[in-house]
Amino acid sequence: MLPKKTLNMDNKYIYIKSYGCQMNVYDSNRMKDLFLNKGYKLTDDVSKANLTILNTCHIREKAVEKVYSDIGRIKKVKNSKNNMKIVVAGCVAQAEGIEIKKRSPVVDFVVGPQSYHKLPDMIKNSEEVLNSDFLQNEKFKNLVYNSSNLSSEFLSIQEGCDKFCSFCVVPYTRGPEFSRPINDIIKEAKKYVSNGIKEIILLGQNVNAYHGISYDGKTRDLSYLINKISEIDEVKRIRYMTSHPIDMEDTLINCHASNPKLMPFLHLPIQSGSNPILKKMNRKHTVEDYLRIVDKIRTVRPDIAMSSDFIVGFPDETDKDFENTMKFIENVKFVIAYSFIYSPRPGTPAQHKDNIETPIKKARLSALQSLLNEQQVKYNNSFLDRTMEVLFEKNGRHKNQYIGRTIYNQSTFTESKTKILNKILKVKITKTSNFSLECQI
Repeated sequence: MLPKKTLNMDNKYIYIKSYGCQMNVYDSNRMKDLFLNKGYKLTDDVSKANLTILNTCHIREKAVEKVYSDIGRIKKVKNSKNNMKIVVAGCVAQAEGIEIKKRSPVVDFVVGPQSYHKLPDMIKNSEEVLNSDFLQNEKFKNLVYNSSNLSSEFLSIQEGCDKFCSFCVVPYTRGPEFSRPINDIIKEAKKYVSNGIKEIILLGQNVNAYHGISYDGKTRDLSYLINKISEIDEVKRIRYMTSHPIDMEDTLINCHASNPKLMPFLHLPIQSGSNPILKKMNRKHTVEDYLRIVDKIRTVRPDIAMSSDFIVGFPDETDKDFENTMKFIENVKFVIAYSFIYSPRPGTPAQHKDNIETPIKKARLSALQSLLNEQQVKYNNSFLDRTMEVLFEKNGRHKNQYIGRTIYNQSTFTESKTKILNKILKVKITKTSNFSLECQI
């Protein structure tokens, strides 16, 4: 029987670190809201915290090891404080809850991504130290929704995955696909815009698989939801991520043409440009399927900015498979993409066949990233001297510097002696780089 734990409730401070995807950022914000509602104050200094939450990602091995490394670092702080409690939340907690307690006894509470709404009671009562229940609908009914940003806010509309790609842990850590009711989502969006938010970013593991219940009891798709959110006058921009090719319906593609609030940016992961590898990955689509989607969306919205994900060194990937991926990238031309070396994940079908040598993986990744970088530079250079609209979201590192995003999701910065935060302004692009644009108002 584990001993009960108590928490010093004087001058309560909470420190939260989020790893991985935007969904984790959303979850971290909701956990923060739960505890701010209980009288805690937020701190970015872990040595000051009474409560430290590590909201973890299980998608790659390095991300998991980083968590254990951080636990070891925070353990030293805890040993000098006595009143700090450590929580491991998120997907590592879901996948390795018992292992975390064995490997790192300093951790006080372990909670999965579907049950973190129970954290305040777990800490208050100090009886339940591990909770990994799948409670998706219950979770959303018990969260607090406060805006964590100034101009743009994540909004989780769909969780879980039914696709079972052979490399991915999401179905095991996030559970089956679940879509929130439209009424609940609209209420949350209105809460954010009442605090000044201008941009809503809809999130889901397979966000375009959204099939939520509407006011009339009918099941509605993502395009319907986007159109309903766009009816909120204060919402000026809408984005969504991450999508799966097999759920890219014509209604959603056409929404990019008909709804001016839906930004012309699509993150659509393919993972490989080789059909044999896509089949081994259990992606349930082909390269040709993906290209048909690209053709359709560029027909209705020619300026759409395409983004994707790639895995190199997947088991049995041949030189020919990799060459096909490179040709695919040259054909589609992405404005940005995220690429990684294959990382075997426990419990996935591909786990036991990591048969590509590390030097080959690294060489392929380097070549692929070089090509993607070349495309990104060329794309950004095409905006030089052009006039664009930018939503300025935060202060930059330098005095009077502000950072925002274009409609194509490009990071943009400028200097201004007047405050321009949370404003959508027309700017002229004066300089470009790999990852950002410099502009003049």
